[in-house]
Amino acid sequence: MAKITGRKKEISELLDAYRKDQAQLVTIYGRRRVGKTFLVDEVLKGKITFRHAGLSPVDESGKKNLLKDQLKHFYNSLLLHGMPKTKCPSSWLDAFFMLEKHLQGTDTGERQVVFLDELPWMDTPRSGFLTAFEGFWNGWGCHRDNLMVVVCGSANSWILDNLIHSHGGLYGRITKSIKLYPFNLKECEEYFRENSIIMSRYDIVQSQMILGGIPYYFNYFNKDYSFSQNIDALFWGENPKLDDEFDKLFASVFSNPEEMKRIVLTLAKRRKGYTRGEIAEQTGIDSSGNFTKMLKALVESNFVEKYFPFGESKRDAFYKLTDPFCLFYAKFLAGKKITDPYFWTNSQASGQITSWRGFAFEDLCFRHIWAIKEALGISGVSAEYSSWNLDGNADSMGTQVDLLLKRKDNVTNLCEMKFYSDTFEVSKSFYRTMLTRVNLLTERLPKKYAVHPTLVTTFGLKRNEYSGIFNKVITLDDLFC
Repeated sequence: MAKITGRKKEISELLDAYRKDQAQLVTIYGRRRVGKTFLVDEVLKGKITFRHAGLSPVDESGKKNLLKDQLKHFYNSLLLHGMPKTKCPSSWLDAFFMLEKHLQGTDTGERQVVFLDELPWMDTPRSGFLTAFEGFWNGWGCHRDNLMVVVCGSANSWILDNLIHSHGGLYGRITKSIKLYPFNLKECEEYFRENSIIMSRYDIVQSQMILGGIPYYFNYFNKDYSFSQNIDALFWGENPKLDDEFDKLFASVFSNPEEMKRIVLTLAKRRKGYTRGEIAEQTGIDSSGNFTKMLKALVESNFVEKYFPFGESKRDAFYKLTDPFCLFYAKFLAGKKITDPYFWTNSQASGQITSWRGFAFEDLCFRHIWAIKEALGISGVSAEYSSWNLDGNADSMGTQVDLLLKRKDNVTNLCEMKFYSDTFEVSKSFYRTMLTRVNLLTERLPKKYAVHPTLVTTFGLKRNEYSGIFNKVITLDDLFC
């Protein structure tokens, strides 16, 4: 097995399923490019009896790969794995019957592993794929103790609806479900170290803020380049590797990519996000049952978060764009005509990038809530977390708080995030702002709650007459745990 960064729990679960003396149907899902195929290839290297990957729904020329193409491709995979040449199947029922015969003919009593990658791509409209797959597993596969079927897919909503949460023929049939997440900061650091890419934690944080801990994107980094040079090469240099990734990302995961991109780019306009009705109004998409499915699919694919802001009605949920790559694309690439191949390197001191860093750091902290809780010493304490926006009026001023951690032990951490290149210094005006926020929050919490102002910043807090406003200071090093 090649060196795999992180993934210890997932490796253990996959090997545990392999070693069991009974039939196993394993699902592995997660965001596209997160490393699902690589995980299976490395953990089960030399153990895979038959492997097949579905054809992308749309090829590079824009042609749709429908049933006939998918079946031909599956048939070719069978031939490559030693099946005698015969007539190409005309249906998925025939295709899976061929697979059954092939596995029976090669069965030595040892564990047989079938790896079906990008399974949702095979389920083209009116193809009968799911019915045939159910028949393959329920009528044959689940009765063979030495069979292990591993299925992967980037269309999380398809995997969840049709396999993991199936109410049909596959109800309760999944024996192991593994969700693969992007790298956290510690895993990003491990990846760069293992690949001899020298980078400070300050820049590793920025890489996470842009690329979201997606291993596939890190694979393009040149160890001889600085962080800024690598970002330029990925997005603005000669033949940039990720300039069309946004379009490919949505075309490969969703059957209606243009509408999905419209929703995502709309959500990027407001950090707080929008309610369902506001999204429909902003995008012009019909607010029907299908629209609800679109939002659900974006949430399940981890592009968008559904949440209820602190202090607002629980009747209307908000939808907020959380995928770092999509946020970065919307800010710096969507509809932009930047011709400077060294844009990122040449713009480091610009207000545009400074502002982006501040917001992106807040988002990163939300993705590392567990690390913040650990730094606070409350890992085992249940807590709700949210941002807080309070609109002002004629009688009172408004405020905005980056993160609230409302804990079960009657404490609420009012967290302020500051991405600085040096230690952060509290000014007199900022001290007054924090006092106002504490007072406004105290008024809106039950009397039993105490408010603890908390600073999350890069390199710590400079002590002065105002620094005592913060009960606790969390630094970058605390997030790399």
